[in-house]
Amino acid sequence: MSTVSERVKRIKEEIAAGNGYGERVTLVAATKMQTVETINEAICAGVDAVAENKAQEFRDKNDLLLPCPRHFIGHIQTNKLKYLVGKVELFHSCARDELAEELALLSRKRGVCSGVLIQVNIGEEASKGGYSFALAKQTLERLSQTEGLCVKGVMAMLPDSEDESMLRALAQKMRGLYEWAKTNIKTVEYLSMGMSGDYKLCLQEGSNMIRLGSTIFGARNYG
Repeated sequence: MSTVSERVKRIKEEIAAGNGYGERVTLVAATKMQTVETINEAICAGVDAVAENKAQEFRDKNDLLLPCPRHFIGHIQTNKLKYLVGKVELFHSCARDELAEELALLSRKRGVCSGVLIQVNIGEEASKGGYSFALAKQTLERLSQTEGLCVKGVMAMLPDSEDESMLRALAQKMRGLYEWAKTNIKTVEYLSMGMSGDYKLCLQEGSNMIRLGSTIFGARNYG
């Protein structure tokens, strides 16, 4: 069985040529339920960032991890932001105005500017959060002018589907939105799209940031 280090090396080799647009790809390790030792192995192997999706896990592990950019990729309750603001470099899931307002307020109080990705519910799925595609541009413009926030791009999770043509069409819509955002908002750098099950398709269609969990760490043990 391959080790975490070997998996990271393989993925880094796979993405070395960049995405379908020749852009460098940022590899984010999704570290849910992983031990500090395992995460540190991934950091030593060269992942670009590590990302938790529960505030308590972030709080408990953060000081024990080696230097590496910290991201947060999960749904965030506003009352848990106190554990994250000033320590998280990039929030992937800015999915609603209430969260954006609280994040901006606490960031201003702590004298920081928090990097955020605007989450877009590209598949219009009731089970997923995020702004509608129709509202994405005005949301990007509005939040990019909010003190305390630094809008770094957009994030989406594609539906769990076998319909490849549909998934590619949605990914292309997100790429178009990213191109617009990059042209109109000077801080935009990232289209975060692609997880262990669909990252290859997403890279082909122009994602430049992928969030991999099981592909790096193996199947999670929920026991």
